[in-house]
Amino acid sequence: MSSRLKRVLTNYANYISVPWQKGLAGVQKVIFVVYDKTDELKLRAQITEFEIATTNAQHEWYPIDLSPAFPEWMASLEYKEAYFEAPEDLETALDEFMQETVNKICAQMETTNPNTVVAILGVGTLFGYIKVSDLVNKIALSIPGRLMIFFPGEFENNNYRLLDARDGWNYQAVPITAG
Repeated sequence: MSSRLKRVLTNYANYISVPWQKGLAGVQKVIFVVYDKTDELKLRAQITEFEIATTNAQHEWYPIDLSPAFPEWMASLEYKEAYFEAPEDLETALDEFMQETVNKICAQMETTNPNTVVAILGVGTLFGYIKVSDLVNKIALSIPGRLMIFFPGEFENNNYRLLDARDGWNYQAVPITAG
């Protein structure tokens, strides 16, 4: 594990071990674990370390990997071949992809409790299809415990930038960084 990821893990472990405040709004229950996009594979290889930090803090762990979300959705479409012939037409169907992704995450969160950290991996694979900020806003009201987003990008001046590739957005989530 890189020293940057070790610092992120240590900062996460310190944060998650503090007793949770009750009665928070959904957006106040969101944690962004921000790491350098070049550390994606290293992070995935060490994901159990985050689980251990969570369970050591007496919380439950529930991971959701969004990496296969788009290819699985695309494969389920009746007219998928037409999108390969005219990719610009896919734009109109992306609202459906967003709603299906939201529905799947919310259904999985329903099986958790207020002591659970729902950890979402693979948000980088959504780039160009749906915005992480929109996704988080749509699921925020359904968070029973805490929602942790593993976020390959940057956090600076209270702005998040996914994959360092687009203008960032200001969000009320708790940032966990290597700093």
